[in-house]
Amino acid sequence: MANFSLKMILLGSVCALLTQCGPSMGSGNLGGPTVEERNAKIASEPTGDFFYGRRYFVEKTRFWGYVRQPRQSWNRGKLVVLREDKKHAPDRMSENGPSGQRYAFDNNFEYRLRGYYTGAQAYDPNSNQFLPEFMLTGYEVVDRQPGWLFRPDDRYNRYRITMFPR
Repeated sequence: MANFSLKMILLGSVCALLTQCGPSMGSGNLGGPTVEERNAKIASEPTGDFFYGRRYFVEKTRFWGYVRQPRQSWNRGKLVVLREDKKHAPDRMSENGPSGQRYAFDNNFEYRLRGYYTGAQAYDPNSNQFLPEFMLTGYEVVDRQPGWLFRPDDRYNRYRITMFPR
């Protein structure tokens, strides 16, 4: 009986330790600025007839990434599917090309996007989401290594969706 009680106490201690670690994801794997630096950069962005977009690639999905208005937090960004009738996405390349020259080579690049929301929703079957459709008419790279997207503890995994506005 004493042995059983000792095992239960040990099990309870391990569970308590594990649940203490659960909510925290630890440090992120994208690097980047401090929260204050990011907020200051966003607050001083130029405004105009464009959006900011962050490429977010996850294997087998067909969404493009997050799009937000100038001076808005990334937490207000929307995960979108690009409509490319007027302009192809910057990474419109073969999925089997050489490294750096294939589809999604630009994961986590930040862009200034020209275009508009069509008002339609597009279904991405692999992520099982209906997402806003964004008609791309132009783009330019703003930053190739902007770091984290929503929080400094963001963790990128190319095989599953791990980054959401919070």
